[in-house]
Amino acid sequence: MIVPLPTRIVRRSKGFALDAETGIRVTPGAEPAARLLRALLRPATGLPLPIADHGQVLIALDAKLVGLGAEGYALTVNEHGVMLRAATKDGLAHGVQTIRQLLPAEALRSSRVSDVDWVLPGVDIRDVPRLPWRGFMLDVARHFQPVHVVRRFIDLMAFHKLNVLHLHLTDDQGWRMPVPAHPLLTSVGGWRTETNGDGVPHGGTYTRGELEGLVAFAAERGIRVMPEIEMPGHARAALAAYPDLGVAPEPLPVWTRWGISDAAFGLHALGFVREVLAEVLEVFPGEHVHLGGDECLLPQDVHGQFLRQASKYLLDHGRVPAAWEPTGDTRAVVMPWKDETQAAKALERGQPVVMTPHTSTYLDYPQSDGPHEPPGQPGYVVTTRDVYHVPLPDGVLGAQCQLWTEHVRSRDHLEYLAFPRLAALADTLWSQRPEWEGFTTRMRLHSERLAALSVPAEMRRERCEHS
Repeated sequence: MIVPLPTRIVRRSKGFALDAETGIRVTPGAEPAARLLRALLRPATGLPLPIADHGQVLIALDAKLVGLGAEGYALTVNEHGVMLRAATKDGLAHGVQTIRQLLPAEALRSSRVSDVDWVLPGVDIRDVPRLPWRGFMLDVARHFQPVHVVRRFIDLMAFHKLNVLHLHLTDDQGWRMPVPAHPLLTSVGGWRTETNGDGVPHGGTYTRGELEGLVAFAAERGIRVMPEIEMPGHARAALAAYPDLGVAPEPLPVWTRWGISDAAFGLHALGFVREVLAEVLEVFPGEHVHLGGDECLLPQDVHGQFLRQASKYLLDHGRVPAAWEPTGDTRAVVMPWKDETQAAKALERGQPVVMTPHTSTYLDYPQSDGPHEPPGQPGYVVTTRDVYHVPLPDGVLGAQCQLWTEHVRSRDHLEYLAFPRLAALADTLWSQRPEWEGFTTRMRLHSERLAALSVPAEMRRERCEHS
């Protein structure tokens, strides 16, 4: 009953009970997975699970293991103990999440639970993901999401073996990442006077240390963070700080409305962009950096030249650009969001593609047309079934869900919109043979796990706040 469904699972007759005497034995390099397991289980179980030479739980990192790839793992539970093996640290991190799901749902609670036997059922699991890119985009520009909210969401992603957090850090309504050479980006661009006429100032920014901390926190859980710096459009927050970077260098406040602003960087802003990207590369060590690139009102030739130059900077520094639109370089990852024809054209050009179609991956759309749904993006309903059946043409790297936060002001709202739809994405991208009916059956138990994790299953509908 695990989500996402393992590649192969065989039931054994006898399981293993974790208790106060249980220890963890590790091979060199497996210590982070052991620490993660201890940290995740201790709040509810109270078990110390010390690292010991003769522990009944073995966590082994072995690069010579074949057939498990970069993220697979093998897990065996019998009456003698537990053995988790993988060729990589990411594989071990995914195996830790499976151990959590094998335990009673109470093991997921954030406070001590008594009178529960922490028994793992006897199993033999060999598990490898079907697709390498299983992502989630979080928009922290429209409504700022504090570090503790992002960290908790990383934990929820890891629980479902998702592996890419795409952080949308800048937009017309806010700039969240500090750049020492351009301090006004956060002091001015990080704040707006109101939101759609509500009269309430809104903003927030991260420190460099906080962003580096998020990267490390995610890496411990098998997740890489891809930052997004929007360009050349969706740039009004930056232009509020530095108007001379725009096509029309006139002072503009950080935008207080939704939609598409006509403010954009001019080609003369490319030097500024390179300085921003240099800071991005220091803070975010991952392979991919997202350049945005969509919904820009610049002439097509200027728009294309801008993205080509920004992409070249990343490629020259050993990174891979990603964008919502083609950047002019076939090495860049394309994330087609309009329709499948975008993906087909990119695949024909030999480009790497991650599917992001708005009709099946945009989680700011309501989950249903029921009157209980909180305010959301108008125009479509995206159900859990829609997400599960996201189009995946042959050759794509994978897919990711997007959660734009125009309407999302709280952690509860964020998590309500994400689940169970994000669980559906995780299952359909990981499982070797995804099957909707089987997923819905497993979700009956998995919903108990989400409840134990305090993920809200419903939201009280409130008056739409000036949206």
